Amino acid sequence: MRIIITYARQSLQIPVLLGTQTLFNIGFYAVVPFIALTLSGDFGLTTAATGLVLGIRAFAQQGLFVIGGTLSDRFNPRAIILTGIATRVGGFSLLAASLWQDEPDLALFICGTVLTGFGGALFSPGLNVLIAQAEARRVRGRITLFAWLSVTGEIGAAIGPVVGALLLGAGFAMVAAIGAAYFALIALLLALLLPRTTGEHASTGETADSAPGLRTALRDKAFVTFVALHSVDLLAYNQLYLAVPLLLTGASNTERTVALVFAWISALTLCAQLPLARWSALLGSSRALRLAYSLSAVGFVCAGLASLSVENAPVLLVFAAATFFGVGHLMGNPTALHAVPRFAPTAQNGSYFGLLATFGGIAVLLGNLLIGVVVDSVPPELTWLPWTLIACLPAASAIAVPHVLRSHPRFPVLAPEKSA
Repeated sequence: MRIIITYARQSLQIPVLLGTQTLFNIGFYAVVPFIALTLSGDFGLTTAATGLVLGIRAFAQQGLFVIGGTLSDRFNPRAIILTGIATRVGGFSLLAASLWQDEPDLALFICGTVLTGFGGALFSPGLNVLIAQAEARRVRGRITLFAWLSVTGEIGAAIGPVVGALLLGAGFAMVAAIGAAYFALIALLLALLLPRTTGEHASTGETADSAPGLRTALRDKAFVTFVALHSVDLLAYNQLYLAVPLLLTGASNTERTVALVFAWISALTLCAQLPLARWSALLGSSRALRLAYSLSAVGFVCAGLASLSVENAPVLLVFAAATFFGVGHLMGNPTALHAVPRFAPTAQNGSYFGLLATFGGIAVLLGNLLIGVVVDSVPPELTWLPWTLIACLPAASAIAVPHVLRSHPRFPVLAPEKSA
């Protein structure tokens, strides 16, 4: 039996890692999209209070990636992945328990919401480390595993809400409880199939004590500059959740149009991610990132143009903005993830992945706050102003990123990666 499990771990490592992202997203999206409905319905919270709780949950995940990354360097990524899943089991269990009482317990519900986010902050960096190690053993020039990870994750993101909607008739508490049981089964499966060692360290003699760690990542000025520049990618992609609904408010059939935008982005991800990743590999990291940030800047310009008609934003312009944001992210995110291990001085690079995601989370938090303040304060004839101002950020990143990459001694940026 032990021989069979060892063989499965070695021969199925990449399918297991990619499949894990699908399974994880199915469970996540079956529960989390319905948290807002529960906060406003069962607990009677205002829109602002609901938004605050959801913002805290998002920061507990995206903003705390650096913790998961640092722990992945200090310990085996496998252990951190399993810990992240166990944390999410606890979070979903608290969500269910908060509603299975005589009176719904808001404090318990918020604790469960935060734990679901922190579970992702532990899980994703550990998975990224294992993906990076598997990528290092592949032939360069092929579609990166991070692009495949985006596709398999999107499959889960598409299936999850459907599953959750089908279960919602039994109540959100039951959906959360089933989600907790589902993640417990995933933990058991991965405990059998995930590799127990990181491979590279076994051959090089590196230990957790020799990991670059967060301090090394923060001292790498070129890397810190790179993650600051790349943070505009997540800010732009997050506009699917802020700019699109905001710009379509007051338009005819708003809810259906917003749903169509998200369906379009899902279809775009499934159909275009791999071709765009292949093209990005041919362009090389520097050119691909420059183009990705430029597309995001154009997306903000389209959003500004759409805002000129506040009460009935031109739907085609909103779709155009969403498309530019989506394509920019499909090119920029896998390329940046693929680039991270080249900055790290050793094979352990969880802190580097975590820092990349944390900067993105901070950019979303501050950028959305800035957009909201400006949108609320400008007169109707200047509604285009906040989107145009934000467009300067990805435009600046597009200009600066080639120079930053060129300055790093371990980063070959001048020549495109040749196809195998």
